[in-house]
Amino acid sequence: MNPGKNKIINSDFIENSIVEVNSDDNVHFEATIISQSFENKSLIERHKMVYASLGDKMKQEIHALAITALTPDEKET
Repeated sequence: MNPGKNKIINSDFIENSIVEVNSDDNVHFEATIISQSFENKSLIERHKMVYASLGDKMKQEIHALAITALTPDEKET
């Protein structure tokens, strides 16, 4: 998984998202995803959406992932 390519988060699962991915070692990642799709979703539901978008990458390419999933309104505050 290349942190320079934010395509790891499949937009079919998280529409109209802004994604930033960082990693120091290409195994442990931090992802910030901003999407209106998270509106009225719990933290667990948001994380499930992100994991669904990753598919098999969580089994092979990614050892650890820290997720920050926000709506555009939450990002502004």
